[in-house]
Amino acid sequence: MREKILTFIEKNSRIDLKDLAIMLGVDEVAVANELEAMEAERIICGYHTLIDWDKTTQEKVSALIEVKVTPQRGQGFDSIAERIYNYAEVESVYLISGGYDLLVTIDGKSLREVSQFVSDKLSTLDQVLSTATHFILKRYKDHGTIFGEKKEDKRMKML
Repeated sequence: MREKILTFIEKNSRIDLKDLAIMLGVDEVAVANELEAMEAERIICGYHTLIDWDKTTQEKVSALIEVKVTPQRGQGFDSIAERIYNYAEVESVYLISGGYDLLVTIDGKSLREVSQFVSDKLSTLDQVLSTATHFILKRYKDHGTIFGEKKEDKRMKML
């Protein structure tokens, strides 16, 4: 039942408990108890709202920053990742494969604010060897959700 609950709430965390219970064929109390248990076990780590900031008056800049680091003996990447994710500006930190070690996402009010975070805070950490910043110019799809108007399929129908 856990995996089914997780599959449903990953797509829509606002799904009504009653509806979820009906889809799973169990009672609401069982679903509520299972959700509470998964939250306590940190299987469910939080609930988030996906916002298209381009449709608001709020100025916001998002960036993906590739970070190459020197892992610490006995701690690997965990210690430096923790140091980075504790900055308020940081939205997420991922250990990745490839030419860089960590992928850091941050949000700021301007390109300058993001650049300043990278140069003043991130690049100055002892274990950081190099960074590469990529600014997000437009979001087309995020967390499975398509942004903007869905385009009409203009392909010819075959009979």
